[in-house]
Amino acid sequence: MIRILEGSVTIDNVDEFLRRLKEKGSKSNSVIQVLNADKLAGEEHLVFAVEKANESFVKGRNIANDLAKEIMLYAAGTRQINRAVKLGIQEGRNNIVLVAVGDEPDLSGFDDVEPSPVIKYTESRKKELMDIFNITDEEVGVVGADRIPELVRERVALVDVMK
Repeated sequence: MIRILEGSVTIDNVDEFLRRLKEKGSKSNSVIQVLNADKLAGEEHLVFAVEKANESFVKGRNIANDLAKEIMLYAAGTRQINRAVKLGIQEGRNNIVLVAVGDEPDLSGFDDVEPSPVIKYTESRKKELMDIFNITDEEVGVVGADRIPELVRERVALVDVMK
């Protein structure tokens, strides 16, 4: 089961925030990952990345040693952690998505996250997503700018064939 919480939060200490996620996940026997919502191409992108990460563990093709990292790799469309961290959080104000995966994932207790619809793809993300996912102007010219979320999901799918 997948649960998602999206919204805005001010993060004073990234390490402490990540520790809270890991602790909460351990208590609920789930995995919780946080991603920068401004660098995602919508909820379909996130859910597809989570499903592909889960599948990689089931089939023994995972590159990361834990599911949270694997989710970040797939969400970033890469098998290189140094590139995937571009989707991470930073100190200060962040639009984030918390995604919990498990039998009974629990995202309660994150009252500092102000719920708001921050994951939805908007035109303002076009340039950054093109940079992150190496989408060319030629590709956009062929399929149209409104199809960028689909091109991003294609990059997520291609992680399986990258070696």
